[in-house]
Amino acid sequence: MPTGEHVALVTGGGRGIGEVIARRIAREGATVLVAARSKDECKRVADSIREGGGQAWPLEIDVGDDGSVARGMEEARMVSSAIGPVDWLVNNAGYVEMHRVLNPKEEAKGVYERQLNVNFHGARRMTEAMLPDMAQRGYGRVVNMASSAGLVGYANLTAYCASKFALVGYTRALAKELEGKGVNVNAVCPHYVQSPMIDGYVRSYAEKTDKSEDEWREYFRSQNPGGRLVTMEECADAVWEALVEDYTGRVLELDGSGSIRRS
Repeated sequence: MPTGEHVALVTGGGRGIGEVIARRIAREGATVLVAARSKDECKRVADSIREGGGQAWPLEIDVGDDGSVARGMEEARMVSSAIGPVDWLVNNAGYVEMHRVLNPKEEAKGVYERQLNVNFHGARRMTEAMLPDMAQRGYGRVVNMASSAGLVGYANLTAYCASKFALVGYTRALAKELEGKGVNVNAVCPHYVQSPMIDGYVRSYAEKTDKSEDEWREYFRSQNPGGRLVTMEECADAVWEALVEDYTGRVLELDGSGSIRRS
């Protein structure tokens, strides 16, 4: 099927990695539904894509809320009646919150529930909302933006790791369950990415410690096996590969080396 005939829905598409993914997909000629909690952010990205000659529509969806997902999917179906069915889903929306198991703070109550609700159940909600139509048509692609935190453990991020491990497991199991139905499910697992999220970490840590922002950025860079931060464009490249290649149940790991480790 020619790229221009595909319609992709990208969650968390209003900024950061999701915005770069949405722009990459549109640049390749596919139509993009830019989904996020902020309709304004989605509209900004979608308008910019259209101004550049692409096809995009904003879509307000909070993946952590069942009602919001239902409303968003209804709107997506209305849009699809004019542009064609959504056959690509990129579950990029995510949430991270640091905490310490042995030294919990009052505000950290519910930290597991919050991150599992967005990072795992959010992707599950979106996937299960779209799977029936994909399976009926005999074609679909689901790419889950997970993390190296779904492959290894990180101190002070136990809830985040638990949610991403769950997402990787869900990806592999669902891929097996859907074998022969034409719907492929894969995951992209970047290590630390040069993104607005890292910028926030750097600022926050520098304010709370005696290390500078440059020192903290160097710390995150040094944690990646490849010796540098992964770029958002590399994340988008990996997502694009998972959408267009005919494999399923794969994990594409980006470690900062400039290459993709596929397992």
